[in-house]
Amino acid sequence: MDYNLLIYANMNLLFQEAKVFKDLVLSDTSKGLVHVFFAQRATSKVPNVTDVGLKPRVVKKVAVIGGGLMGSGIATAIILSNIFVVLKEVNSEYLLQGIKRIEANVRGLVTRGKLTEDKANKALSMLKGVLDYSEFRDVDMVIEAVIESVPLKQKIFSEIEKACPPHCILATNTSSIDLNIVGAKTSSQDRIIGAHFFSPAHVMPLLEIVRTEKTSAQAILDLMAVGKSIKKVPVVVGNCTGFAVNRTFFPYTQGSHILANLGVDVFRIDMAISSFGLPIGPFMFTHLEGLCIDFVELCLSHGILFRLQDVAGYGLSALWLVVLGKNNGKGYYIHEKGSKPRPDPSVLPIIDECRRLTNIMPGGKPISVTDKEIVEMIFFPVVNEACRVLEEGVVVRASDLDIASVLGMSFPSYRGGIVFWADTVGAKHVYTSLKKWSEMYGNFYKPSRFLEERAMKGIPLSAPVSSSPTSKSRL
Repeated sequence: MDYNLLIYANMNLLFQEAKVFKDLVLSDTSKGLVHVFFAQRATSKVPNVTDVGLKPRVVKKVAVIGGGLMGSGIATAIILSNIFVVLKEVNSEYLLQGIKRIEANVRGLVTRGKLTEDKANKALSMLKGVLDYSEFRDVDMVIEAVIESVPLKQKIFSEIEKACPPHCILATNTSSIDLNIVGAKTSSQDRIIGAHFFSPAHVMPLLEIVRTEKTSAQAILDLMAVGKSIKKVPVVVGNCTGFAVNRTFFPYTQGSHILANLGVDVFRIDMAISSFGLPIGPFMFTHLEGLCIDFVELCLSHGILFRLQDVAGYGLSALWLVVLGKNNGKGYYIHEKGSKPRPDPSVLPIIDECRRLTNIMPGGKPISVTDKEIVEMIFFPVVNEACRVLEEGVVVRASDLDIASVLGMSFPSYRGGIVFWADTVGAKHVYTSLKKWSEMYGNFYKPSRFLEERAMKGIPLSAPVSSSPTSKSRL
């Protein structure tokens, strides 16, 4: 055996491995994943909350109001961490339904081998259903999870303020409503906080903690501790319509509908977004989840979702209202047993009618775009809204928005989150693209002041907001 040749071959192999390793370490994928790793750990540091010498109080008993999909999911997550839960509903029928949902969630974990039978029984023993507030006298936290109705939420908060002990944290799971409005009829403003879970609440890892200007540091710290104990990643954000995550991603669905109304095939849009790294595209998501009419009305009333009012507001809402999703027996896709969903051709006339209503196709003809441009025309408006969120100080740091987009909106982790990805693409490219599209298709694409400033000065979007004279913090 020629040992010199063997040594040479091994050394050559080592050199090749070193080169491949170096290429991998320096790749955008590696940088994105490393960024997400550290971004998640940075969320535990919140100025004026975690650095002022406070310690989280022990939370032994939590009340959840509402046993629907969100409320039952929240209750499931809490009892699985051995915290006693009181589930309140308005009548026996709804209460029984809520308890059955929780039982199904827990038993489902047993079936999938993620929970033992003994632990499942222990978790379910931590649950008690009630129809009044008598059990609220010794709870440490209340999480309201009813429908997005301002009058109803205000009524509940005025009631629980009286029923709960003075130290009890009063939390709401609202996904969009201003907390100042929710707690307008209470005097306990320092205890009011947002505990925004993402559906399904017992599965999704993100907990968006929303604070107002009056929310106490102790309440925030306590909710952060509860979030960690139930295996969530708490991200503290400021109070505004939509908060950080939903507000940032409001343009996502609208951008996809604008593309559809510009003549781009909806199924191609879904494929492009899936190829980019999201689990499913925007139209498949609408198809599977259905449409929340209250959510659309809320966005419309605040002028956030439909920034393109003068061009496409009516037609885009018509497209949403006609195609209500799989659960209603209508949708973009056909589901047949044993095969993958396939496009439903019966939806095409509806899309054509919406295109006729919006009438935004240049010259009445579909635009020509690459898959890369499809991704950019959908996500650059999201980046633009993220810039507004950063400018207003809704998040502590840009990386908080990154981890929230990954854990809450399934933005691909290997791309590092929405702001990190935008910096990888380049703020200048995002700005010039949006400016061009705004001139062609309307104000929906108009670049924000923050984005323009950063692009012109060559400052990364993720740089501390203090470097921008336009910033005004909500935290």
